[in-house]
Amino acid sequence: MHPSTPGSTGLTRQDAAVTARRWVLHIDMDAFFASAEQLTRPTLRGRPVLVGGAGPRGVVAGASYEARVFGARSAMPMHQARRLVGPSAVVVAPRGIVYSTLSGRVFETLRASVPVLETLSLDEAFGEPAELVGASVAEVEQYCAMLRAAVLARTGLTASIGAATGKQLAKIGSGLAKPDGMRVISPTEQTALLAGLPVRKLWGIGPVAEGRLRGLGIETVGAFAALPESEVAALLGGAVGLGLHRLARGIDDRPVAERAEAKQISAETTYERDIVGMADLRAAITAMAAHAHRRLERDGRAARTVVLKLKKSDMSIVTRSFTLPYATTELATLTAAAQRSAIDPVELGAIRLVGVGYGGLSQIRQESLFPELDQAVPEDVAEVEPPPSAEQIPSESPTDGWSQGLDVEHPEFGHGWVQGAGYGVVTVRFETSSTGPGQARTFRADDPALTRADPLASLR
Repeated sequence: MHPSTPGSTGLTRQDAAVTARRWVLHIDMDAFFASAEQLTRPTLRGRPVLVGGAGPRGVVAGASYEARVFGARSAMPMHQARRLVGPSAVVVAPRGIVYSTLSGRVFETLRASVPVLETLSLDEAFGEPAELVGASVAEVEQYCAMLRAAVLARTGLTASIGAATGKQLAKIGSGLAKPDGMRVISPTEQTALLAGLPVRKLWGIGPVAEGRLRGLGIETVGAFAALPESEVAALLGGAVGLGLHRLARGIDDRPVAERAEAKQISAETTYERDIVGMADLRAAITAMAAHAHRRLERDGRAARTVVLKLKKSDMSIVTRSFTLPYATTELATLTAAAQRSAIDPVELGAIRLVGVGYGGLSQIRQESLFPELDQAVPEDVAEVEPPPSAEQIPSESPTDGWSQGLDVEHPEFGHGWVQGAGYGVVTVRFETSSTGPGQARTFRADDPALTRADPLASLR
């Protein structure tokens, strides 16, 4: 972490005095989903929390830093994360409304100082404060410290901030600062810092581009920056390749601007080898549906339309869509809809690219109205790993009407959440963001005094 004053950062007076015409900030909330759960359910603080689905196909949407120590991370199959963390893992279902509300408070706090924010998701944004034009490294550090303190005071959550002369380096800086820190990258150090990074760290370098570069022995950003422009253009394309090459050399003049709300959220991948079988296609669809779903969760909206995009080896494109009767964020439902649009490569021809997009986006979220659709994924869909046994995944389905993690209310004890239920009883932990760790109490499952509650009450 880099504290707010030059004397405590280890910076020399000369370093602290370095100025730049332009400073871009990248603000990124630390382990946002898991931190929100630990904030509103204080008993979970300091514990390895995994946010996501608990079923055999569940995916980790967020992991606390206590869980990351064991190797758990976002986008990992939940059963794999649970095995890594062990019996101390606490799995909670996502509560989108809580994350959206906290996100609104974060951005509202930031906009008080930085009116123009380019929001990337619920938990990260770029800013380019007018006050920092021509500022020194020391002044930027003081400004970042002020922003971090304001966010913490308003929300109870920590943010990491990176600052540099462009977006690319600012984002790298926030990554270096995590967790709960800040990193100001001086113009005098940016070339050396970029040069030593793996080429995949460069914004816009995906697995295919990385593979092509590695084939030439190019593994660092510095080695990529040293390539002649003509070779880069031939390798990665004119506009895209040369744009990436500029970023590798630290040239990043992209403006910070408010983003229009996306009409569709998608993910796609071009495969090194064409897909020629249905089993491989279904596996690719499942992977892309999960990838797009992670972006959907971070966006905070729900989707009603699922679009499948297939690019054939002859470069022609086929798209098919499936519209649900309701907007949802359920991965199983969205994946099933994408699978319904699949076309056998034996009939269509070899496929080189698979993409899944979610449209009809809205803030309205609704539980599945048709559970049978959730099970509609054909049996030949490949799993990343074999699903765990029943002994490895304790049941978290509703028992006597009470599901684990459900927000509840009691007239005497206030707001709480269900820790477990079964055999005619339900155990509730009564606590909110302002109470500190609460007491657990057990009730009869049919106790009329215990009722479902608005998750936002946990922010009281």
